[in-house]
Amino acid sequence: MARMIFVNLPVSNLDVADAFYDGLGFTKIGPFSNDVASAWRIDENIWVMLLLPGFYSTFLREGDQPSTPSGTQQKLNALSADSREEVDAFVAAAATHGGRVYRPAVEEMPGMYGAAVKDPDGHVWEIMWMDPALAGGA
Repeated sequence: MARMIFVNLPVSNLDVADAFYDGLGFTKIGPFSNDVASAWRIDENIWVMLLLPGFYSTFLREGDQPSTPSGTQQKLNALSADSREEVDAFVAAAATHGGRVYRPAVEEMPGMYGAAVKDPDGHVWEIMWMDPALAGGA
């Protein structure tokens, strides 16, 4: 069985965050969602868990606190796309559903095209297409 990845993110408002992730075309998983958390399946093995700060804090130790938008980024969440058009569509959907463009789409190098958006809470999501012929069929 392939391992699954669960990206856990603190969010300030589940309704706003849910609208954003729904707008990206992700699938909300009701049995794992409630008034303090929303589970979203990106694909078979990648999920994002949106957690209100109080609930998010229950997973932290050593006096750590949930990060808040501060002008610094500790991580960039990155997803692959099947085409350049999918990159552009992802960016447009993010901007339409409460996010904003963080880095416009650009040809990073020959055969690599990507962009980045911020969700309503400032979490960065990169979306990138790589030419399979140049990536060894990846």
